[in-house]
Amino acid sequence: MLPFLKKQTTSPKKKLNIPRHTLPVIVFAQFAGTSLWFAGNAIATDLQRAFSLADGATGDLTSAVQLGFIFGTLVFAILSVADRLSPSKVFFACAMAGACFNLCINWLATGFASLLAFRFLTGFFLAGIYPVGMKISADWFAKDLGKALGWLVGALVLGTAFPHLLKVFAASFSWKMVVAATSGLALLGGALLFFTVGDGPSRKQAPKFEWGAIPYIFRSGDFRAAAFGYFGHMWELYAMWAFTPLLLVAYNAAHGTALPIALWSFLIIATGSLGCVLGGYFSIKKGSTKVAFYMLLTSGISCLLSPLFFFLPAYIFLPFLLIWGFSVVGDSPQFSSLVARTAPSDYIGTALTIVNCIGFALTIVSIQLLTKLQFHLPANWWFLWLALGAVFGLVSIVRLLKK
Repeated sequence: MLPFLKKQTTSPKKKLNIPRHTLPVIVFAQFAGTSLWFAGNAIATDLQRAFSLADGATGDLTSAVQLGFIFGTLVFAILSVADRLSPSKVFFACAMAGACFNLCINWLATGFASLLAFRFLTGFFLAGIYPVGMKISADWFAKDLGKALGWLVGALVLGTAFPHLLKVFAASFSWKMVVAATSGLALLGGALLFFTVGDGPSRKQAPKFEWGAIPYIFRSGDFRAAAFGYFGHMWELYAMWAFTPLLLVAYNAAHGTALPIALWSFLIIATGSLGCVLGGYFSIKKGSTKVAFYMLLTSGISCLLSPLFFFLPAYIFLPFLLIWGFSVVGDSPQFSSLVARTAPSDYIGTALTIVNCIGFALTIVSIQLLTKLQFHLPANWWFLWLALGAVFGLVSIVRLLKK
């Protein structure tokens, strides 16, 4: 029987002596593990040529990873894997499994169906890397979690932007080499985390498997506020990232400019890593709730202003996109910190995992919405609809802001 949900508090008893290498290793391991995810974006066109795929196949391969991750997080959350088992062991095992299925593209892929299967399975095991990495951070850095997750998500954002930078130098890399390198990187990250960091001192193991764990977690009003804020943020985030290159192409066409698409896409997305890190440091003094609120407010206003800024000169339009890129993900680590702090202490890993599951499921909906709208609306109106997520998120976390 699940215990009655109580408000979680951080014990001020004594300061833990955390080894200095702990956070850098967790950050590197997170970046290395999630490189399996983003490598697919960098080699999508190469796979299309190598396997004679149809035009829409690259989008399907990207969706396969997303769906695998969503299905994986759902399974991991229902079974409370990150809370019932050692998180560092789960991370290492999933890094090995993800690396193997990623390498299967080089070894065993014969066509579209096998590529879809291997990308789906890679996404499935990413469920044991991204949210579990945040769980490990929460167990090590309970006090300054916003700062720790700022570095962690910052690394993830840099990984998201990295394929766009690779495209700038695409001729220098073989796609098979990219697959092998990212698999090796994931294995290295998982091994380093397991052997040099391990589980954090604040870890509490879930007593046993409970079918009612997820409804129990959502019983808390504070947790729902943090989770709903995160959902609103995710509605906007990945759609903005996915359509940034298309927006730049449309801007070039409308203004007769020749902006380098890959380079500017990298800069706009990568600026978010700076937003995550700086937001983490601000959270120490201002609190995660305020940082999340104002970052989301800034990105929401950017959504509303995007139709106007599209018609301005590049020296105004591009800095506007950089500010948007900074804020659109700068709230992500703080929402995750709020989720971890408002969740029952025995189910922090499960809470982070199910919130990731629902959040990433929403990204598919918003991306598909913009995919449809691009054929019916001018480019300057595409991002306006993403403001709905920002409004929902802001309204949701007012409860926490008042506290």
